[in-house]
Amino acid sequence: MLYEGVLRKMLTEVADPIEYYLNLDNSFINVNQLLDKTMNISFLRFECLNCALQKKIFRQGFCYDCFMSLPQTADWIINPELSKAHLGIEDRDLEYEKMVQLQPHVVYLANSSSVKVGVTRKSQIPTRWIDQGAHEAIKIVETPNRYLAGISEVVLKNHVSDKTNWRNMLTNNITDEDLNLWKENLKQYLPEEVQPYFINTSEEVNFNFPVLQFPKNPKSLNLDKTPFYQGILKGIKGQYLIFEDDTVLNIRSNEGRVIGLEIN
Repeated sequence: MLYEGVLRKMLTEVADPIEYYLNLDNSFINVNQLLDKTMNISFLRFECLNCALQKKIFRQGFCYDCFMSLPQTADWIINPELSKAHLGIEDRDLEYEKMVQLQPHVVYLANSSSVKVGVTRKSQIPTRWIDQGAHEAIKIVETPNRYLAGISEVVLKNHVSDKTNWRNMLTNNITDEDLNLWKENLKQYLPEEVQPYFINTSEEVNFNFPVLQFPKNPKSLNLDKTPFYQGILKGIKGQYLIFEDDTVLNIRSNEGRVIGLEIN
């Protein structure tokens, strides 16, 4: 089977194990069904996810011009404490910023490689956890806007990591943690204005990923540098494809690349 299209983040569906889908333009592919099959991946050209021009991708699937101008790539995306829509202050596009920032957000703990704290829109739960390859996660607070969630994360980062070790996540070098205990211990550090939004009844959520063989020493595939790769798919975790020879392809970091995909 031959497919062609621009890479975008894989879509996911909560199941046991998680179901993954690639949307390559006019082809919608269930990636779980490709396990144990040989994949030939050819990098054909760049295509910005915003302007669709064949310009070199800068970050997050966007060319430099789009990345530097789009509201969805502004600093407050990575650093939610910089959100200002609740004050009526525009960064790049106040209408967009109000739409995204002035909605319920969740501060959470997720265990992908170790326990980490993060922020996401409530509507992105549990997708955010799945994309991070978390095998367990729990909500801490639910705030009415992105700013309050952001200042909570800033404080909690002093007591728990905010990073995922992708190698440990992929090799499955992980331990189960009592996230409820972590949550209760961290509650005391939340800003006073966020304390009323603490979730007392949240339960830990667990995920199982479709992996037949975990890599022992994962090697990241960069399509810009390696325009052709052939391998047998052995697993999917987070936004990574895992191959038999320990090569892993991070779909997110290769967004905006048009690929040819042959399945044997």
